[in-house]
Amino acid sequence: MNKFNHRPCTYQVIEISCVDRWQVYKRLLELDIDCFCETGKPLQVNIKNINEANQLESVLKQFTANRRQLVQLLQGCWAVSQYAD
Repeated sequence: MNKFNHRPCTYQVIEISCVDRWQVYKRLLELDIDCFCETGKPLQVNIKNINEANQLESVLKQFTANRRQLVQLLQGCWAVSQYAD
């Protein structure tokens, strides 16, 4: 069992725009990550392990990063994948 993969639950309150909040909420539900969202209140996410923390970070980047940042992230992923082949 990987000790880094099983950490105590962490409750996070995510402050993002109301438009992005509902899209992030829906995506986190699709990923089976516990979250709760009410109108006019911040998104609340229950992170159970490092994998969920990484998924949360990735989802937030999709909705909050600008185009230039997303292109740089993608280029970095491509560079890493070239070394893996």
